[in-house]
Amino acid sequence: MVRDIGTEALTRLAGERVDHRFKGLPPDADGVTVAELAAQRRNLFTGGFTTPVLALSAERLDHNLRLMETYATRHGLAFAPHGKTSMAPQLFHRQLAHGAWGITLAVPHQVRVAREFGISRIFLANELVDPAALKWISSELDADEGFRFICYVDSVRGVELMDAALRGAARPLDVVVELAAGEGARTGVRTEAECAAVADAVAAVGTLRLVGVAGYEGEVPQADPARVHAWLRQLTALAVDFDKDGRFSGSGLDEIVVSAGGSAWFDAVADVFAELPELSLPALKLLRSGAYVSHDDVHYREITPFTRIPEEGALEPAFRLWAQIVSRPSPEQAFANAGKRDAAYDLDLPVAQVVRRDDTERPATGVEVTGLSDQHAWLRTAPEADLEVGDWIGMGLSHPCTSFDKWQLIPVAEADGTVVDYIRTFF
Repeated sequence: MVRDIGTEALTRLAGERVDHRFKGLPPDADGVTVAELAAQRRNLFTGGFTTPVLALSAERLDHNLRLMETYATRHGLAFAPHGKTSMAPQLFHRQLAHGAWGITLAVPHQVRVAREFGISRIFLANELVDPAALKWISSELDADEGFRFICYVDSVRGVELMDAALRGAARPLDVVVELAAGEGARTGVRTEAECAAVADAVAAVGTLRLVGVAGYEGEVPQADPARVHAWLRQLTALAVDFDKDGRFSGSGLDEIVVSAGGSAWFDAVADVFAELPELSLPALKLLRSGAYVSHDDVHYREITPFTRIPEEGALEPAFRLWAQIVSRPSPEQAFANAGKRDAAYDLDLPVAQVVRRDDTERPATGVEVTGLSDQHAWLRTAPEADLEVGDWIGMGLSHPCTSFDKWQLIPVAEADGTVVDYIRTFF
């Protein structure tokens, strides 16, 4: 669901002026609006863009949006993709247009961005005990009856802090008890007794409303299909037990939320959520995978569930970072002008994919990225590598979450290089 204000905010984005804040964009475009620049349909390689420049594939972006819409529908899942991946309201709206129930976020700043762009359903996959943030979210709920907000809770102390901050609110804040993925995992309640104690604490205050259970299977220790399925069954059993104990009755609920699902095990989520027995109210089976929107060329390419379920389709890596060869000091070495400021490197180094020279593109045979400095990529070149100073090199990236955050305005290019849109991020 989207407030009308969202359309107005996106229109304001299109009216933003291009200037020095946005790296990689054509210097001669200074002063034009983003919408005007998009209308020029410049070519990424010949239209004045400077290196380094990150681009998203228009076709692959659209493919990934459609594929996950189809997957969620086929498996009877509601979908709230994790917005912290891109922090791009334009992509939030495209995800909603492709059937998403709402957007998942992680911290209050991200909620403020989403609300500025009219997002009306937000799942905060985190605990929230900051009084200033709670008061602001409460004011949003009180001012907009169409706004739905859900967040985690995993301690009695957390409930006490939330209650203290929310007293006087007109609407209670919806919470789900977060079940930890195991000992030594991230946040979440560790035992059944603690789950019950947290639920009792919620029931004892008027500022909160228990609406379900949730967790993150990506934190299961030594995760494999058997362990992940077993933990997910613990999560659904918790929902069943809470329901049998009447914890969701008498609070005006029309559905019970059961939520999980990162980008590595959503097939397991689909399997186990399909086994969920009938509850006293309809179950909102909420999947939260986020990295799918751009996918990647290393980490998520390797761990995506679509490698286990190829009959369901395949995601396509949509990012490519373009840099220029600025130094070729020896036959075994070259340097490109993109580094840690431009490329994700927390999980894997970029992968050299293609080289462009004189408008001709060919595979980057014999070229390997071996390291990154702040503004340089270190390249090892084998004897068969055909690489010269001035060539453009296109690199695939690993980990979308640390790719989007390095770029404020990202060109969206069609296969022939025509730039048809620009994605604004807010980190």
